[in-house]
Amino acid sequence: MELVPEKKPNLRIKRVIGVMSGKGGVGKSTVAVLLAQALAARGEKVGVLDADITGPSLPRLLGVDSFRAESDGQRLFPIVNEEGIKVLSINLFNEEEDQPVIWRGPLLGKAIAQFWADTEWGDLDYLVVDFPPGTSDVVLTALQTIPFSGIVMVGTPQNYVSMIVRKSVRMASMLKAPVLGFVENMATMVCPSCGEEVRLFDDGGSGGASGGAGGEASRLGLPLLAELPWRKEVAQARSLRWTVLPEAARKDADRIADAVGLALSDAEKTASRATAL
Repeated sequence: MELVPEKKPNLRIKRVIGVMSGKGGVGKSTVAVLLAQALAARGEKVGVLDADITGPSLPRLLGVDSFRAESDGQRLFPIVNEEGIKVLSINLFNEEEDQPVIWRGPLLGKAIAQFWADTEWGDLDYLVVDFPPGTSDVVLTALQTIPFSGIVMVGTPQNYVSMIVRKSVRMASMLKAPVLGFVENMATMVCPSCGEEVRLFDDGGSGGASGGAGGEASRLGLPLLAELPWRKEVAQARSLRWTVLPEAARKDADRIADAVGLALSDAEKTASRATAL
C-alpha cells in the first residue's frame, strides 16, 4: 500500500488544521477547542472533528454533550454549538457519554474516513481535527485521507515528552502533512490566589522549561506558536465556551489563532512557489 495515497479534498472546506501531540495529557484537546473558539469569535465558519475515537472529549468541551448527532444512512450531520461551531464526535452517536468504544484498528480507521468523507460539513473556513495520542491506525488513516493545510503540535516542556512528540512530527512529515509549529502548554502556572506566574518544569537546563520560552519548540526544530500557562479556571472547567472563558484565556486562544494564521499563510506561499517550479 502506498504510504501517501491521493487525498480527496472537500472543496467546501477551505483549510483543515490538525492538532497533534503524540502524548496524552498535555492539553491537546484544550488547544484544539481554544483555537476553534477564537476562529469562530472572529466570524469564521468553523467545524471540529473529534478524531480521538476511544477517548473523545470535544462534545463536553464545546458544550454539546447532551445532544446526539444524526445520520440518514448515507450522510452524517454534526451538532452545532451556541457559538456556531459544527461538532462531530463518536460520543455524539453513543447513548451514554461514558460508553466505551471497543473496536479494533480497521473499524477505528473506517470511522475517521467516514467522518471526513460522509459528513455534511457545509461551507467551512476551517475544520479543526483533534487527533488521539500516539501513531495508531486512527492517526495513520487521518493523515492518509484528509488533505491537511497544517498540523499544530502540542506538548509540555519535559524531555521525555519531546521524544514522543518528535515521533508525531516525523510521521506527519512522512505523510506529507506540513507541521506549522509547536504550542508549549502548561510551561507555567498562574496562581489562582495572587496571579503570580511560576514555571512548572525544570529539566536541568537541557533546553526545556529552564531554557525559557520556546525551549521545547527549539529542541523539536519547530517554530514556537504560543506558550500557554496552566490556568485553574480552564483546567477545571466543564466546558470551554467562549462566552464564559476568562479574558486571559481568550487572549491565550487569540495568540494561538494569530500564530496559526501566519504559519498557514507562510505554508501556503511555500507550497505555491513549489508548485510553480
